[in-house]
Amino acid sequence: MPHHGRRTTLAVRTLPPDYDHPTTRQGFVSLFGEKTFSCRLKSLTFCVALKLGDKIILTIHDLAFGGEGVGRYSVPLDQPTSPDGPESASTPDALVVFVPFVAIGETVEVEITELKKNFARARLLRIVTPSPERTTPECRYFGVCGGCQYQHITYPEQLRVKQKQIADLFERVGKISRTVVAPVIPCPSPYGYRNRIMIRSQWNGPARKLEIGFIRTDNKFVEDILECKIAEPALNEQILAVRAKPPPKGGIKVVLRVQPEDWQVPRDSFFQNNFFLLPQLEATVRDFLQASGARHLIDLYCGVGYFGITAASAVTSFVGVEYDKLAIAAARENAASRGVTNGEFIAAQVEHVLLDLLNRFSASQTTVILDPPRKGCWPATLELLRQTRPAQVIYVSCHPATMARDLNILCSEGVFKLVRVQPLDMFPQTQHVECVADLRVLPFGN
Repeated sequence: MPHHGRRTTLAVRTLPPDYDHPTTRQGFVSLFGEKTFSCRLKSLTFCVALKLGDKIILTIHDLAFGGEGVGRYSVPLDQPTSPDGPESASTPDALVVFVPFVAIGETVEVEITELKKNFARARLLRIVTPSPERTTPECRYFGVCGGCQYQHITYPEQLRVKQKQIADLFERVGKISRTVVAPVIPCPSPYGYRNRIMIRSQWNGPARKLEIGFIRTDNKFVEDILECKIAEPALNEQILAVRAKPPPKGGIKVVLRVQPEDWQVPRDSFFQNNFFLLPQLEATVRDFLQASGARHLIDLYCGVGYFGITAASAVTSFVGVEYDKLAIAAARENAASRGVTNGEFIAAQVEHVLLDLLNRFSASQTTVILDPPRKGCWPATLELLRQTRPAQVIYVSCHPATMARDLNILCSEGVFKLVRVQPLDMFPQTQHVECVADLRVLPFGN
């Protein structure tokens, strides 16, 4: 059986009558390896030879974090091949196939585009049996532009999927019970909500034109766009303005932003991307803080001071820490414009000042807010929190995977207990979701 050239995987459909003969066994083992042969022989399930470009039928049983549908592909020995292409059979040792732009429960025809040892990827060709949760995307660029993953799914189903994805991640990565993950708080405006986007320019040689838009789903080229359906209307006006006076060449990034009312935010400083759900995010953090009874607040990675300032009336004193000096200057202005006088802001790296700040306040009366970048917290920061044991840690993150990893570290050996995780859909139609976690310190020797 030739297996060179285009990549194939698990290229066994049937076994010869003498499959248990030593000579025959040796041939199969040399081709596929002892582990694969033994596993497949034991389960009596073998996959049809797959190569790039093959078309198969799959049933989608889940959506993975990141937005791809998950199907499992194998063909039992006694199952004939469908005239429309091989059909999948979901078995424990079946090959996992990831497919974008599908919904749970759908039967789909796909084309294999990538083959790895333990999984494959495919592109959607047609929907054989659609899900009742499938809907018509509002954006003409959906499926080509890489910005959105879920416009083809009804919004209530998006919320259910995201809650399950977060619970799965916390259980697998953080070793945390899924029962602490609350239902996702929906956004009141599932479209037209983003107040900040970044568009790119790229020279299209064959077409002899400058493309202005977002990176495509293939991560190689820029999809030329006239509008973005998840962006605020004012940003769509800015997109047209950029197109009217385009960048002089390809490879240039242009950040478009709607400034929040009554908040000073420097051009390159962070602010939440969704004004519509921001009040609920603020309320969630404040509710967690007040429930702890803490008198002091340390707001790490504070940006322009949003959480510290909005929660200032709930504590006796607070300190905000941020490495971005322009953001700290803006935070001081934001506090002053609101008459907030019980706090201060420090321009420094978190790991350089955290120990001094934790020693300044009584640990039993202190809450620490963590709102780190997507990559999560530095290990040194987490270890300092474990050593100094503040009464509460409120962790805010738009990346559940790194959040789960960090919460696992904080909760290991019984230092902190995760009480609740509240997801908020700050990014409808996309794979992203914001989460706020409430951790409480446990007594020594717990």
